[in-house]
Amino acid sequence: MSAYAIAHLQEAAPHPEIAEYIERVTATFEPYGGRFLVHGMQHEVREGAWPGHVVVIGFPSMAHARAWWDSAAYQEIAPLRSRHIEGDIILVPGVGESYNAADTAKAMMEVMSAA
Repeated sequence: MSAYAIAHLQEAAPHPEIAEYIERVTATFEPYGGRFLVHGMQHEVREGAWPGHVVVIGFPSMAHARAWWDSAAYQEIAPLRSRHIEGDIILVPGVGESYNAADTAKAMMEVMSAA
C-alpha cells in the first residue's frame, strides 16, 4: 500500500544550504521508489490556517518511506533544511483501493452505541 512523506514547512529566507538540500534530496528518495507529488506549488487554504509550504513525496509502502527517512543519504542532507526551515514532517500510509469511508463511520457508530 502506498505511503507518503508530508511536510508542512514554514516560510524561510533563501539560503545556500536550502538550495543544496533541494538539489540533492531527489537522489535520496529515488532508490526507495519515492517521487515528488507536491513540491513548490502554491496551495489554497479553504478552512483554517496553513502558512508556509506543503511537500508530498509518494512511496510504494511505509517500509520504503521509513527506509528513505532513516537512510544515511537523507540523514546527511537533512540538517541543510532543518537548520533554516521550521516545520512538521510525517510519514503516513495511504488507504487501499477498496477503502470505504462509510465502513469507518459504521464502525465508529458501533463503538459509540456499545458505550
